[in-house]
Amino acid sequence: FLPENQMSAVRALNPKAEVARAAQALAVNISAAKGLQDVMRSNLGPKGTLKMLVSGAGDIKLTKDGNVLLHEMQIQHPTASLIARVATAQDDVTGDGTTSNVLLIGDLLKQADLYISEGLHPRIVTQGFELAKVKSLEVLEKLKIGREMDHATLINVARTSLATKVHGKLADHLAEVVVGAVLAIRREDKPLDLHMVEIQEMKHKTDVDTCLVKGIVMDHGPRHPNMPKALKDAHILTCNVSLEYEKTEVNSSILYKTAAEREKLVAAERKFVDDRVQKIIDLKKEVCADGKSTFVVLNQKGIDPISLDMLAKEGIMALRRAKRRNMERLSLACGGMAMNSLDGLTKESLGFAGHVYQHSLGEEKYTFVEECRDPESVTILLKGPNKHTIVQIKDAINDGLRAIKNALEDGCVLPGAGAFEVVAHAALTEYKKTVKGQARLGVQAFADALLIIPKVLAQNAGHDPQDSMVKLQEEYTESQQPVGIDLSTGEALIPADAGILDNFCVKRQLLHSCTVIASNLLLVDEMVRAGLSSLKTPNPMNPMGQ
Repeated sequence: FLPENQMSAVRALNPKAEVARAAQALAVNISAAKGLQDVMRSNLGPKGTLKMLVSGAGDIKLTKDGNVLLHEMQIQHPTASLIARVATAQDDVTGDGTTSNVLLIGDLLKQADLYISEGLHPRIVTQGFELAKVKSLEVLEKLKIGREMDHATLINVARTSLATKVHGKLADHLAEVVVGAVLAIRREDKPLDLHMVEIQEMKHKTDVDTCLVKGIVMDHGPRHPNMPKALKDAHILTCNVSLEYEKTEVNSSILYKTAAEREKLVAAERKFVDDRVQKIIDLKKEVCADGKSTFVVLNQKGIDPISLDMLAKEGIMALRRAKRRNMERLSLACGGMAMNSLDGLTKESLGFAGHVYQHSLGEEKYTFVEECRDPESVTILLKGPNKHTIVQIKDAINDGLRAIKNALEDGCVLPGAGAFEVVAHAALTEYKKTVKGQARLGVQAFADALLIIPKVLAQNAGHDPQDSMVKLQEEYTESQQPVGIDLSTGEALIPADAGILDNFCVKRQLLHSCTVIASNLLLVDEMVRAGLSSLKTPNPMNPMGQ
């Protein structure tokens, strides 16, 4: 307990407040950051290990994606929770770098603690951090590799990102899939919209059977047994029109005297729907007059059994209750327009697909719309033997898509494998000599903290981290070329030649967010839990609650 004269003034206002002051508050923050760092460090890099998350219901999730771990883990400690939120915000902005974020914040606080425990004021350390951040960003600008974002470069960027989430063979396969998907939907004059890549799951075969479909895959099939199951050269009508009998919108009572009058009423109600279906059939006869092409109706609303029967007799494949998100993708993949009314129905409003077919997998049915002429929307079909494999691949694919998008938007890449950290450490060590006063200690702490990334990469690959660091720094001093760590041997390698490429915007965001949060946590000199007491607690001054 603290002496009475040092007791927080908050105690005078709220006797129940819990207070941690100065060195104690800093120790709480640093231990939280170290604790979270120890949990996450074994997951970094291609050789990182997996974590098994088990939910209350017994569902298993195997992952080493930092973002998934931080979202799913129930973190109680307020400081650790703050760091976790910063790391997940990094993922929201750039799609990667969550584990690196946690490691870097943890090590910045650890290195700063060495100097603060010897009496250096935290404010001076944070000034050094700020200077070091500015210098590191300059190094980042110099180190970036501006190059044409061709297919091979994008494959390397995607593989580097994916290899940290899934095993090597699958990462190579998925890299081809995600690059193919992004290049298919990319248009020079439009911003890239990753929502146009539909991710469809299918519990079937193995993880390496995941493939790219240049079209749309829907998780339901035609609802009539006599409808065709596969069609070639199909005209596609995407519509949002009700083709089923509906009750009147206003509450009305209709009086009739004879059964004949009632039949007349029923026929009139039915005719309203039949006329709509007839318009579709008439259009089909017009566009399929050559006898070679076929016709498909994809409707967002319902189609009743009588309407389905009419369409089946004409050889039309019809799907009802298509998902709303698929309607936009369908018109982008196949062309044509999504119709909200059948009044202005023309040939121009139809899309086209070379092959539409139904695939049955046990009880489940899938409809494939393939061989589109110039698809602006595509589907990645995830396959895996069980649920947790599919979930793991899905998380990895989302990160891979973001990595390619970042590379295309940045127009440049960075050498990976810890190369930037080694170069920045050397640059900051030189820069420290030009900094006046005690702030240079903060610069040194920042430089040492950066090396946590290559150290942990080496450690997770089974190499001695100190030995690997010495080799990297020696190699960089001799060649002055950015060198990273070869995880298979523990020796130095040139990442750009080995195809290990990182995203520029991920590293930039990392430097900004880690420095800000580490500085803020260092400057905390008092932690107070002084929320309002529970309303149920009786007030000693007013026991009756009046």
